[in-house]
Amino acid sequence: MNAPNNVVANLRRLTRHHLFWPVAALVALVLACGAYSPGFLDVTVADSHLFGQPVDILRQSVTPLLLGLGMCLVIATGGIDLSVGAVMAISLAVSLTFIDANGPGTATALTALVIGLITALVIGTFNGFLVTVLGIQPFIATMILMVAGRGVAMLVTKGQITTTASPAFKSIGSGFVLGVPTPVVIGAVVLAIVAVLVRRTALGMLVESIGINREASRLAGVRATGLIWTVYAICGLLAGLAGIVYGAPTMAADANNIGLMKELDAIMVVVLGGTKLDGGKFSLAGVVVGSLLLTTIERAVIIFHIPSQVTPLFKALVLIVVCLAASERLRRAVTGLLPVRRLQEAS
Repeated sequence: MNAPNNVVANLRRLTRHHLFWPVAALVALVLACGAYSPGFLDVTVADSHLFGQPVDILRQSVTPLLLGLGMCLVIATGGIDLSVGAVMAISLAVSLTFIDANGPGTATALTALVIGLITALVIGTFNGFLVTVLGIQPFIATMILMVAGRGVAMLVTKGQITTTASPAFKSIGSGFVLGVPTPVVIGAVVLAIVAVLVRRTALGMLVESIGINREASRLAGVRATGLIWTVYAICGLLAGLAGIVYGAPTMAADANNIGLMKELDAIMVVVLGGTKLDGGKFSLAGVVVGSLLLTTIERAVIIFHIPSQVTPLFKALVLIVVCLAASERLRRAVTGLLPVRRLQEAS
């Protein structure tokens, strides 16, 4: 009877993994969408480019992925960044305003991209300054730019929706690289870079140590101030890139709506991926799963013909279910129902 015991033990170990329930929810949602819409999982090739709903989900998941990667590092230090949505708006507004003033050329598009990213990096660095040097609580420090950032974007666009034309810049959000959507390639490259930085160097371990116990890490020689400043700068940079990827397909910068409530989506992605909001250990794989799950939820709303007004409620329900399923108390309750004792007695 050792085999049944091993099966139960393996099942327990599997359900305790922080990615089990998010992945289970993602698979269940994909299967439900596929059952309701038979062509949901179809992928076609036209003009050497990939098309289909799975490809669209991958493309649309890049924005929450970029936001989630930055937010994950900030949360791991025990902080929070509520300004990422406003940073998206500012970065896109700066880039499109530059293109509008200088023409649609490729060199102009590249310059606009760099300027937008530098602007986002400066904003993230400023957030880090408020938190580390001035000692303002992260929630309050980033809320300042969450509110003021919209005003900054409005100043850049002069209160208008800035629209322009630049095929090179537009391709950042709607182009293809070897048949794969450009945003997907950007997301994969950024994910690989962040993974190398935090898992192949000491950066990730040091960030986690700050989140677990900042005072203990300080006594161990960890320079928390510089590291926290760095993760806020990275978060701002990735938020700026997310804004450009998000707004490039339409080539329109609406300062009032670009990035609106995206800070909550970023936090949701991190939570769905199994990272705790009190800091410490984080999971990049969890951010990937969380971004895919969030995007699939938004697509499921369309497939199931759920009214758009109910979308936030649908997101909240999925978040509640995943968080409850991943809770330690519920796991003990569920695994306690397994016939472990009976198997042991029978053996």
